[in-house]
This record gives sequence, C-alpha cells and structure tokens, in this order.
Amino acid sequence: MNASTIRGSKATTATASLSHRLAERGIDRSLLMLVPALIFILALFIYPFSYGIGLTFQPSAAIQKTWGAGALSNYVAFFKDSFTFDSVWLTMRLALPVAVFNVLASIPVAFKLRQRFRGKKLLTTLVVLPITLGTVLTAQGLLIFAGREGWLNRFLIQIGVVHQPIAFVNNYWGVLISLVISGFPFAFLLISAYLSGIDPSIEAAAKTMGANWSQRFRKVILPLLAPGLATTSILTFVLAFSVFPSARLVGDAMGSTRVMSLMAFRAFGEQNDYPMASTIAVMMGVVELVVVCLILAWRSSMFKGSTGGKG
Repeated sequence: MNASTIRGSKATTATASLSHRLAERGIDRSLLMLVPALIFILALFIYPFSYGIGLTFQPSAAIQKTWGAGALSNYVAFFKDSFTFDSVWLTMRLALPVAVFNVLASIPVAFKLRQRFRGKKLLTTLVVLPITLGTVLTAQGLLIFAGREGWLNRFLIQIGVVHQPIAFVNNYWGVLISLVISGFPFAFLLISAYLSGIDPSIEAAAKTMGANWSQRFRKVILPLLAPGLATTSILTFVLAFSVFPSARLVGDAMGSTRVMSLMAFRAFGEQNDYPMASTIAVMMGVVELVVVCLILAWRSSMFKGSTGGKG
C-alpha cells in the first residue's frame, strides 16, 4: 500500500468520524431544510427590526431643533413631550383592565364548559363566535348598536329611561368593550386548553380529604393552572396593548384613547417622521416586555412541576 492510498484512507476515516460526531449532536444535512425558514425570518423580521432600531438614532431636523441635537433626541422627545409620553399611561389604562377581566372571567366559564350538560356545544359556539367578527366588524357593530343613534339609545329613550343619548362609544368605554368582546374568546380557549391538562383525579382526591371548593381551587387548581394563566395573561395583554382599529373607530383618537399605536401612526402617516414612529414602536415593545417579565416572575413563584393531566 503506497503513501497516497494511506493518506486517502485516513482522510476518509477522519471525514466519516467527523460526520458521525456531528450526527450524534443532531447536525446533519437535514438541517438544510431550515435554510428557507431562516431566510424568511431574516428578511421579514430581523432586518426590519434592526433597521427600525437604527432609525431611532437618526432624529429628524425638526426633532433636533426642538429637543436638541444628538442620537438620542427621539427618546428625549418621547419622554419629555407629555402629549406623546402620556400615551403610555392611556394604553396601559386600557390593556391591563381588559387583560385582567378577560382572564378572570374566562376561568369560571371554562370550568362550567368543562362539564357535560345539554346545550354545551351551543354555548361554546356563542362564546367563541366573536373571533369570526374581527376588530373592525366588532367596532362597526358597536357603533350601530350603541352609538348616539344606535338601537340601544333609541330603546332607552323610547321607554323613558333617559332623555338624551348616552355616550357608550367614541370614548374610553367603547374601546374597552370592543377589546373585551374580541379578546375574551382567545382567553377562554387558552384557559380551557390548560384546564383539560389537569387530571380531575387530583381535585377529586382533595375533595375526598375534606377540602371545599375554595380550598381546592386555591391549593390545587390555581398552582396547576398558573402556567396557563401566565400565558393567557401575556397574550391577552399584548393583544389589547397593540390596539389600533378600536381606538380609532370607537374611541377618542386624540383624547382618552390616544394609545401608543395611534401615536406611532400619527408620526408615520401624518408627520412623515419615520424615526419618531420607530421610537414609539420600540418603546411599545419595552413596556410590553416589562409587563411580560412581571407576569413571568409571578408564574415562577407558583407550581413549577407537571400538571400530570391529559392535555
């Protein structure tokens, strides 16, 4: 056997050994299937996100003239301009109550619909039905039903309960109601899914040991349901926090429902200030991240094991 044959054999052995070691770590040619997904993420998320972050450090001439020159002028304008900064509080004032209500209200409904009874399918369908409407149709329905000339006001006036139309919409309450209608089905479906993963025998064992319903819920169900509550709270909050159509259609766009998404749209569409719009969008993400971290901190203080159920 000559030297070239020996070298070729060693190279083949080394290549095979390397391929074997990589395969043991899950690295093989099948990973090439991830390339289209990575390109998709890079093109539609990572690059636009990075570009938007970069824009926040390129303030317009008008911003620099008003709030001083520098790469952080957009952030200075955001925090010092009360008209813009107050949108954080106005958005939280909508998103937090909606998230809390939808999560808390979905728990007893999900508990009830976990049982078997006549009419369960019909009731479940009615609860989930608003998902099919969408935000815009929900807002339009509120305007028709609860507007100043809507059915509800005309009915109340005809029976003599009120003499002037009540402002149910085009204010804070209109947006709140719209967000509850559109967000509750999602909260209900998520809570129901997590409840199905809790083994009923655990609750039955606690009942056998003398625990009443309140004790069973606080000591057994709630800790096991904590992951579902955390996930549902996060998704419901983010859904409400990013509100745009409802705040514009059934709210007071430049008043009590001047949410951050509307301020970003105002900077982008009306003022043509893309860097400021990107700054507001980044701050939206920061606020959401803070709330998500707080919810996850609460989640970490609860039960961390497996629910042991079927879900």
